Amino acid sequence: MEVRLAYGEGGLPVRFADSCNVRVIEPIYIPRLPDEQRAVTDALRHPVGLPPLKDLVPSKGRVGIIVNDITRATPTPLLLRCIIDELNQADPSQIIIFIALGSHRPATMDELDSLLGPGIRDTYAIVQNDAFDRSTQVEIGESAPGRRLWINRQLIECDLKILTGFIEPHFFAGYSGGGKAIMPGMAGLETILNNHSADYVAHPSATWDVTRRNPIWEETRTAARAAGSIFLLNITLNRDKQITGVFAGDLDLAYSAGVAHVRRTAIVEVSDPFDIVVTTNSGFPLDRNLYQAVKGMSAAARVVKPGGAIVIAAECRDGVPDGSMYSQILHEAGSPAAILAQLPNWKPPKLEQWQAQVQAQILMKADVFLYSEYLSPEQVREALLVPIRSVEETLQELVTRIGAAATICVLPEGPQTIPVLCQHSE
Repeated sequence: MEVRLAYGEGGLPVRFADSCNVRVIEPIYIPRLPDEQRAVTDALRHPVGLPPLKDLVPSKGRVGIIVNDITRATPTPLLLRCIIDELNQADPSQIIIFIALGSHRPATMDELDSLLGPGIRDTYAIVQNDAFDRSTQVEIGESAPGRRLWINRQLIECDLKILTGFIEPHFFAGYSGGGKAIMPGMAGLETILNNHSADYVAHPSATWDVTRRNPIWEETRTAARAAGSIFLLNITLNRDKQITGVFAGDLDLAYSAGVAHVRRTAIVEVSDPFDIVVTTNSGFPLDRNLYQAVKGMSAAARVVKPGGAIVIAAECRDGVPDGSMYSQILHEAGSPAAILAQLPNWKPPKLEQWQAQVQAQILMKADVFLYSEYLSPEQVREALLVPIRSVEETLQELVTRIGAAATICVLPEGPQTIPVLCQHSE
């Protein structure tokens, strides 16, 4: 049997011996919408819980359009074209396009052209969020005593905020999309660090498929609601990065409909955990660095046996990335146990400690073997993972070690699937 893993832009075929006990788990495939542009336009004209987008445009005020950064697969050029067509009564000087970087690096000029589409950068003001510059932020309230919400000032000054993005399962926020465009997307560092703090990430409800009562998601929604007038435009995608659903309008109503759509396609029940889980990070652009690939490891960890093995294929063309705080934490700690032991001592929290925290939790449960054509064996070892040259050879070695009865789960699309262990009745 051959399975094509989502890896980079071309995929990675992996052959499994006929004797292997293999189960392939992937989302229910939904074909693309017949006319993606028309579907987006129709959603903007017939939103849920709000008037049509064109009726919300202030006559002289400013409109802020928030878009994802380069680590997301959102078809931003298409969404922008549709939105701008509906804003045709607004002068281009009224419109600002915000890149929701969170704490990620800014896009280069070439990346901006690819991200936004032709002509956008020459026509509209572009603002890339700078979480590290407090002077660019304004406090809009608190989510709880002492938890201040610092958000990009220029965004808050806009009379209408249009949030774009796509909804997919998320390893500690439940699902992506929705208010995440504002927080962490357009938030200041203090707010991001609070939201991704060690106690929040360790909370039992901060996990896949949980939104309500998830402290990370709840704070994200609070920040978005506090930001002012919002219009949401979220989409869902299939494995070919094609649009399968469009959800527009009120933040809660449109987002809930989108999450329900993803939940129907992404959740797959399994009766027992597996000795080996093969996973990915959904291919490019989601697997462009190791930091992002922790999501794929986390999906696999849900159904791997304690002491089992996770094999992940992630291209990582942008590296770990080298020089990141995530890379530094892994290298300096030297072990997953040391990371978890040190977390309470980091006050204020360190940037990107959340990714190291989740990875450490995974490594306490299972060994993780990484196949990447861009990372050296030394880089992989410094990231506390086991470098491999071949997924197939590694599987053969693991099956030999565990025994012929070893059970193998394959998640070809990684975190696009949420495997769930069934509760056995006594």
